Amino acid sequence: MKNTLILLGIFTLAIGGYAQSKKDVQPDKRPNIIYLMADDQSTYSVGIYGNKEVMTPNMDKLGMDGLIFDRHYNTTAICMASRATVLTGMYEYKTGTNFFHGDMHPEVWEKSYPVLLREAGYLTAFAGKFGIKVDSKGICEEDFDIWGGAPGQSSYTTLENESMAGYAEKYPHSTLSYGAFGQDVIRAAAKQNKPFSLSISFKAPHKPADPDPMFDAIYQDKVFTKPGNFGREYAKYLSEQSKGGRQYPRFTEWHYDTDYDREMRKYHQQVYAIDVAIGMIREELERQGMDKNTVIIYTSDNGYISGSHGYASKVLPMEESSRVPLMIYDPRSKSAGKKFRSQSLTGNIDFAPTILDLAGLPVPKNMDGASLVPLIENPKKEVHDQMAFMNVFGPIMTHSLTCLTSQWKYTYWWYKDEKMDPVEELFDVKNDPLELKNYASDPQFKSELEMMRKKYAKEVEQWKKESVSYNDYTRYGVLFDRSVPWEAKEKLLEK
Repeated sequence: MKNTLILLGIFTLAIGGYAQSKKDVQPDKRPNIIYLMADDQSTYSVGIYGNKEVMTPNMDKLGMDGLIFDRHYNTTAICMASRATVLTGMYEYKTGTNFFHGDMHPEVWEKSYPVLLREAGYLTAFAGKFGIKVDSKGICEEDFDIWGGAPGQSSYTTLENESMAGYAEKYPHSTLSYGAFGQDVIRAAAKQNKPFSLSISFKAPHKPADPDPMFDAIYQDKVFTKPGNFGREYAKYLSEQSKGGRQYPRFTEWHYDTDYDREMRKYHQQVYAIDVAIGMIREELERQGMDKNTVIIYTSDNGYISGSHGYASKVLPMEESSRVPLMIYDPRSKSAGKKFRSQSLTGNIDFAPTILDLAGLPVPKNMDGASLVPLIENPKKEVHDQMAFMNVFGPIMTHSLTCLTSQWKYTYWWYKDEKMDPVEELFDVKNDPLELKNYASDPQFKSELEMMRKKYAKEVEQWKKESVSYNDYTRYGVLFDRSVPWEAKEKLLEK
């Protein structure tokens, strides 16, 4: 495993050994790109998303300096699959990567944004939870210039993250260590004549909760307002299929029903530490005079359900787990500092295309996402008419495909047994973000249901056409198809 501090020293020596004098080298004016991602952070944990009970000053400032996205979704709400999508700009069924399915193939990784940026001359750095493995390459540390990553779930204890051990004495909790790592990368890049790409994947606020004790006083004795869809009474109209996974029992197992405030104090305290790390990184950019040419993207790999509808955790298509914060600050943009918000439908398939576009590189045709650069310039633009959300993790009954538009969310729960039949859900997430009413059986919304059924069918056909032939993805093109009889699906389940 590489040691980050040793690497930084090597870079400094390499710079000093350039045969060409510094004054003869033309500076590379391409923007630096910083991609910051939390683990399990939902929109209700950020002040600029409407929660006045939390403290996120740096996240709020980042959003107000740049552009706040109100309709941003992860197309799969589970960390391994989501991270594969972020890196490659492709839906899960094209990355072929998720728990219980399999690792990423090398040819998929070779078209990821870190690889393409490095090939184009960017200094690339990564720290935190890598989240995936690539066949024959592991966690790909050799494909980055500066490495602070960790396998598996990583650890909240900095010393236990081998590549970050050098930060452990000053920053024993991992969250702030990543802020320090970011500062070191910025300082190293400032000495070179090429731009940098820094990607940091925080472990926080992933369970089991382990907040940095440095911030114990932030939410001490705090009482939080529960969301308007909190509790099991708001689960009655949701599918039985969605109650078959771990998300339903965790409402009680994780004590949201009996000790909500204690759970949320830990959750928000972990988010606060990320906020401090963001401040560390932005301060270093200013010190090095690099703040005017550095784009910062902040988001989460998926959202989190903390008692809404009587569920907990993530994975499912409900708003709390699939919709997440997204703030992008490009100081070069005309919209910078205007406190603009975008209502455009966007997803984690869009990050790789956006990052490549910012770097002036072509977006590979295999990518499903769209560059968000046009939205940064004009927040009123739209980039997607529809988008897919999928889950093929956990018990088979919870596996489902969802179609999203700027207003509607349609899910077909295809699974059937002696206790449940296939069922549809249709939510008006624009006017009913708490998803309090399922319109699928309401005759007044028949035309909207038919419209979403057709859009859903397009997503199914795309799955059939483009899914990888390995890691058990092809059969879902049949399982999710509304027109295929149950008997045919049952045979697939027997294999």
